[in-house]
Amino acid sequence: EYIENKGGFCSVFFSNGETPGEAAPHKENIPADTQGVLVLGGDGTLIRAAAALVKSRLPLIGVNLGTLGYLCELEEKDVFEAVDKLMKDDYMVEERMMLGGYGIKNGEILSADIALNDVVIHRTGALSVVNLIVYVNGEYLNTFRADGIIISTPTGSTGYNMSAGGPIVDPKAQMMLITPINDHNLSSKSIVISADEEDSKNARSLMEKLSGVELGKRRSQKDEMVEVSFDGDSKVRLEVGDRFVVRRAEDTAKICKLSSESFLEILRRKMSAYT
Repeated sequence: EYIENKGGFCSVFFSNGETPGEAAPHKENIPADTQGVLVLGGDGTLIRAAAALVKSRLPLIGVNLGTLGYLCELEEKDVFEAVDKLMKDDYMVEERMMLGGYGIKNGEILSADIALNDVVIHRTGALSVVNLIVYVNGEYLNTFRADGIIISTPTGSTGYNMSAGGPIVDPKAQMMLITPINDHNLSSKSIVISADEEDSKNARSLMEKLSGVELGKRRSQKDEMVEVSFDGDSKVRLEVGDRFVVRRAEDTAKICKLSSESFLEILRRKMSAYT
C-alpha cells in the first residue's frame, strides 16, 4: 500500500520455506517492468531468493525479520524510509560472485546448481571422517580427513565458513575460500584461491584433468558417502571415487545497498549486537 501510494506498484509472493525451487516466483510470473525485489525474512531467505532469481538480473534488498541478518541491510523499522530512497533511485547495486557446481559419477555429469553463500560437501550416514581429495586446475592441493569441506564465496565468509574457523572476507572480493570441517589434523587451515582458478569450462576437460573434490577411499568397504549442499539445500550424493567440480558461476547476484556504511562498520555492528 505504501509503495502504491508513492506511485509505484507491488506484487507479493509467499515462499513455503521448504521447497528450494519455490523460494521466489518463476521468471515468467514476474511483471516485465519490475525494477527490484524486497525480500522479507532472514539471511537464508535472501540467499535462496538470490539463487532462484539470478536469471532475472533483478537487484534484491533484504528486510531482516530474523536474528543476525548480516546480509539483510534493512530492519523492519527502516522499511518505509528505504522505499522512499528506492523510489528516488537513491541506491547502489553490488555485484556478488556466486558458485556453480556439479557432480561427476562414472564419467557422467550430475545435475548442476548455483550458490550465493557456499557449497558444502559433508559426510552422511555413519559418524566417521571422510577423505576429501582437493584439486585446483587439475593440480593436487591437499587431502582432508574431515567431516566435510566448505567452499565459500566472500559473501558466505560470515556464514558456515566463519563458524568453522575460516577467514572473513569483504563480500565484494573475487575469491573462493576452502575450509575443512573438523579436519583430523593439528595444523588444519583454510585456503584462499583466486576465483579465476578454474579449468576450461568444457566438461570433458574438467573430467580428464580431475578438478574439484574427490571422495577418496578410507577403508576396504568403500561405503563412505557424502552429500553436497548448495546454500544449505542438499542436492547431490557422492560415493567413493566420485568427484564434485566447483567454480565461479557466470551469473552474479545483484544486491541493493542504501547505506554508506563500510563492510567493516556493518561487520562490527552486527557481530557486537549478536554476541
